[in-house]
Amino acid sequence: MANNIEKNNNKEEEYVRQTGSLKERLGRVKKTRWLRFGIVALIYVLWTAWVGNPWLLLGLILLADIYLTQFIPWGAWKGMKKGPLRTLMSWIDAIVYALVLVYFLFLFVGQNYQIPSSSLEKSLLTGDFLWVNKVTYGPRVPQTPLHFPLAQNMLPFLNCKSYIEHPQLDYHRLKGLRNVERMDIVVFNFPAGDTVALKMTNPDYYSLCQQYGRDVVNSNKERFGDIIYRPVDRRDNYVKRCLGLPGETLQIRDGIVYVNGKAVPQPKNVQYFYYVETDGTQISDDLFEELGISVDDRHHALDMYGNIIPNLYVLPMTEEMLATVKGKPWVRTIQKFEPDEGESLSTYPIGVDYGWTHANYGPIWIPKKGAKVDLTLKNLPLYERCIRNYEGNSLEVKSNQILINGQPATSYTFKMDYYWMQGDNRDNSLDSRYWGFVPEDHIVGTPSIILISFDKDHKLFNGGIRWNRILKKPNPDKK
Repeated sequence: MANNIEKNNNKEEEYVRQTGSLKERLGRVKKTRWLRFGIVALIYVLWTAWVGNPWLLLGLILLADIYLTQFIPWGAWKGMKKGPLRTLMSWIDAIVYALVLVYFLFLFVGQNYQIPSSSLEKSLLTGDFLWVNKVTYGPRVPQTPLHFPLAQNMLPFLNCKSYIEHPQLDYHRLKGLRNVERMDIVVFNFPAGDTVALKMTNPDYYSLCQQYGRDVVNSNKERFGDIIYRPVDRRDNYVKRCLGLPGETLQIRDGIVYVNGKAVPQPKNVQYFYYVETDGTQISDDLFEELGISVDDRHHALDMYGNIIPNLYVLPMTEEMLATVKGKPWVRTIQKFEPDEGESLSTYPIGVDYGWTHANYGPIWIPKKGAKVDLTLKNLPLYERCIRNYEGNSLEVKSNQILINGQPATSYTFKMDYYWMQGDNRDNSLDSRYWGFVPEDHIVGTPSIILISFDKDHKLFNGGIRWNRILKKPNPDKK
């Protein structure tokens, strides 16, 4: 009986609180709710000032209604009788709050990111889970605001887009702590990932067109799948090391990176491929484990017919790993891998033969915001993608004349800063040497800590967790 009376009183109080004029409603608000509203409103105002959009202050009206006036009955479900419907509503309420919190956290503070490949080994390992800090460079205001916060571009299991393409907002980055610096490890949206073939493991449309031909890729939907465009902030996330900054001239000679004529210090754990010839002895799994060479990187060399050469290996190694292998008595010769000159057609810009390879590349000037470059038919392939794809201009060549937005052009002034990104696994990294510059609007953030690390070559509780990497600094080379 007493419980029923209490329930009826609560319902009556709730009804009274949600009726009446604005003045009456505000007069009934408890001090604790005013305090909660004040804290939330202050945080919201500070966030609006950071974003720099005064129109967002209109959101204070919504917050005032949620915490104070309640003209919209946000908590009406709490008056329901106990049962499945009330339980369902309570779960929906909790999930909505959690998703909103996660959405803002991932957009403006940081997010977790998994290292999917070996391009930065041994600095970062495949299976490392990183916390990526977005505040350092300043978080981007979302260009594709309507998206599911826990998925980058595809919803798992459903195999459909995790975002709605419209509306699309202009690029705007909030003020950060500093700009991108040389030797930073940077997470960014893959620039060449604007167009993808959904059925391919490596969906890079431009590489597929280079390999198979544009007509074949576009016409064979059964093999390549739908060809779709992805907005900048919904493109796949990549992670590399920044070696070249806006306005600098970069060149690679024998694998060493030079910027403005000066050699860039090598990361401590930089790796190169080496041919290792043995006396017939097979390298044991124990030695591979000691060296830290994963199963995916344990390769035998092949002859011209594609047959395995049993006593010849091609292995990625750091200087320390190289010294260990050199000390083995069954090693005959060790020779550094040298790229084939024919590689020049697959380096950036793809299909143009400058005679460059991944180990001997450039010189190439990195575009800078506000800087002007003289355009010729010879250097146009280097900057064509920046001018057209990243900065939104029409560009064509007619009668040996360059036309930008329909007008003859002998120069171009860039609207954004660009960066040169490479992996520390220098002979096994798809980076700027193959797809070019990273525009500033593609920058996501920089890793601040390794959350946890899993070794896929071992079972979870038998070496599968790399305990020595948990909560470690992901970039010890950056002072």
